[in-house]
Amino acid sequence: MRLAGLIGLFLAYVPPHLFSKWLLGSSNWPPRFLRHAGLVAGVRPRLEGKPLGRHSFVIANHTSWLDILILGGWCGTAFVSKAELRDTPLLGWIADQNRTLYIDRAARRDSHGQVRQIAEALEHHQPLAVFPEGTTGSGRRLLPFRTTLLEAVAPPPENVSVRPVAIDYGDHANVVGWHSGERGMANFKRVLGQRGTMAVTIRVLDPLPPDRDRKALARHARHAISAALSSLATQDAL
Repeated sequence: MRLAGLIGLFLAYVPPHLFSKWLLGSSNWPPRFLRHAGLVAGVRPRLEGKPLGRHSFVIANHTSWLDILILGGWCGTAFVSKAELRDTPLLGWIADQNRTLYIDRAARRDSHGQVRQIAEALEHHQPLAVFPEGTTGSGRRLLPFRTTLLEAVAPPPENVSVRPVAIDYGDHANVVGWHSGERGMANFKRVLGQRGTMAVTIRVLDPLPPDRDRKALARHARHAISAALSSLATQDAL
């Protein structure tokens, strides 16, 4: 039923989205789609903290593909994603509609170009989210934060605030966590097959103070997110 609901939602939202882009040159339908897709998938998020402002750079933990629906639908963020998503049938097109910024992680020598892309994306009013863990996890521990993409906000450009966000699934982390080595379809079926709804808390934390050291910035963000997650098996000693 949930899968049918997601398909129906997609078919219902694409025509007005395309019409809005054609008529106005922009569309507010992508965040609506992500929000309602999250509801269909069973999540019931609750926001805590001050709302994200324009030109916010969001640093978030990454547990599940549901994170995209939650941050995009309830916080209105665009995303920094790996370049492979761009060429994925259907998912790549959906990501394009929400202004996804694609980064080729294999192109390590082009780190300055990646920083420039992020800085340009932050000029848009839509908040931009990055998952510095680089992959999903179990939800019971935080993976190390990669610091390369944080170079663009170390220090942040004028009018840009760096906001850690903790997506806390609580006891549902065991269900939604996309473990290393697990096939994507198996995780997708398990999450959609979960009976009932899942309460999720989105904790939008205070802005981090400006810092020229991207590694220090990553430590501060990771510490703030770790302290805000009830789902962790043990709190990280940072």
